[in-house]
Amino acid sequence: MATNIITRAGHNALKAELDHLWHTYRPEITQKVTWAASLGDRSENADYQYNKKLLREIDRRIRYLRKRLEDIRVVDYSPEQEGKVFFGAWVEIENESGESKRFRIVGYDEIYGRNDYISIDSPMARALLKKEEGDEVVVHTPTGEATWYVASISYKEHMPSQS
Repeated sequence: MATNIITRAGHNALKAELDHLWHTYRPEITQKVTWAASLGDRSENADYQYNKKLLREIDRRIRYLRKRLEDIRVVDYSPEQEGKVFFGAWVEIENESGESKRFRIVGYDEIYGRNDYISIDSPMARALLKKEEGDEVVVHTPTGEATWYVASISYKEHMPSQS
């Protein structure tokens, strides 16, 4: 079962997607469906068929986003998090071979389309929680155990800008 938390930026992105679908994209496709329907025989009208299918997909995504936005809880940065790995942290890890990885620990809804974000529910994120810089982390994955060291932890996106 996925954890129902999200960063403020992730929540804003889902809301922006919902607003775009509802206020811009859906009306545009609805207009195309209406135009295509006015041409007559709908059974052989490719414009009508395609846009009607697209409208169903948009409506499905809108329903999902509305429900999801009700179910998730925004977790904002707190200064108490500094120095340890918690939700929303950018973490850099490395292993004894010198391989390093850098990613942000975020909610399930935020990882798609990003290869620098990992879900809070992933084995890596679970193993890293509450660790500090220099700590050794043993990650249990389906392919076996891996040992990593926490190189750095940052919440820099949440820091006030220095002017």
